[in-house]
Amino acid sequence: MVNRFVVSPSKRTNEITYAVRDVLLVANEAKKRGKEMIYLNIGDPIQFDFYVHPFMVEAVYDAMKCAKNGYAPSAGVEEGLESIRKEAAKKGIKNVQDVFVSYGASEAIEICLTALADPGDNVILPSPGYPLYSALNSKLGIESRYYRLNEADNWQPDVEDICNKIDQKTKGIVLINPNNPTGSLYSKEVLVKIIEIANRHNLLIFADEIYDKILFDNLQHTSIAALTEETPIVTFGGLSKCYIAPGWRIGWGILSGPSSSLKDYIGAIHKMTRARLSVTHPMQYAIKTALEGDQRLIPMMNNKLQKRRDITYKRLNSIQGLSCVKPTGAFYAFPKIEIPIPDKEFVEKLVLETGVVVVHGSGFGDAAGKGHFRIVFLPEEEILEKAYNQIERFMQQIMKSL
Repeated sequence: MVNRFVVSPSKRTNEITYAVRDVLLVANEAKKRGKEMIYLNIGDPIQFDFYVHPFMVEAVYDAMKCAKNGYAPSAGVEEGLESIRKEAAKKGIKNVQDVFVSYGASEAIEICLTALADPGDNVILPSPGYPLYSALNSKLGIESRYYRLNEADNWQPDVEDICNKIDQKTKGIVLINPNNPTGSLYSKEVLVKIIEIANRHNLLIFADEIYDKILFDNLQHTSIAALTEETPIVTFGGLSKCYIAPGWRIGWGILSGPSSSLKDYIGAIHKMTRARLSVTHPMQYAIKTALEGDQRLIPMMNNKLQKRRDITYKRLNSIQGLSCVKPTGAFYAFPKIEIPIPDKEFVEKLVLETGVVVVHGSGFGDAAGKGHFRIVFLPEEEILEKAYNQIERFMQQIMKSL
């Protein structure tokens, strides 16, 4: 007898989407049609001409040789935790109550959201913003409320819009600085206002600062946690972007603010870290080497990326029907589509007709992402020029048809 039983997925998965990877379904179709593919959709420096510092590789190899291959302490190895504390001090963060290591910054975010909010609560997210947060909220039954980043103000957070989204069920505010997908760097003045809002409404701030060292035009990053000792803040970081080791999956969370505010929350976080046993053990020995070792690769990376940013900004703004705010951090641009076509349809046509893979803007939040698309400008200059030539020809065809 054949069992015809159908395993039904949970309802919580219905709203989970991840535009950065979902666009690959269209890309695979373009590849089948024989298109020469140029992938500008995933922010993985390793896929291009960037590499992990050899000293980090040596540190991991030495840890493996020294039998650091069993379970690690749940919160992380002490050597790594101490380096993260020192990194917090370098960033100007005071009143640090706890640090923990995670399986990439993504796991730190999931742990902290799970420990913070119950089904029916809400967390305020940037729009446009990294889609992991809304996907996790859907999974956890937390309502996502979106505040606008203002394109006319270099994608700075709209402070008034944050205020309008807060109610009795609001548990926290998420900041992504530098921002993914816009590449914007937030001003100190805006960060101070967000601190005031959080204090007024007793809200926790999630500060996603995974790109904090990837900066252009001699600009400096301000960590929001460095501006206050009285506001509960979780600052997320990791080795994936600034230290070019995304596949190692080493991230962390830094909890700062009053001990009285954070004691129970920290206890809940550690319950979860114990439940998942530990993060990959030998990779944690790269944390100290990365944070305390030779930093010369970072300005070298930034110089290379700034040239690619400049090409991206110049070319996109020279194409009729597109415009783009200049990115000041990370390695993303978020051009606006100034013609009447839905952004997802635009991207699908672009991918199928040119082989250039980008991500539709509404995948980063409908409120402000709609009518845009995200470009990753990690590839070498000649690849970028080739991609922008394709985009320009594509736009010329569209403009003729209007």
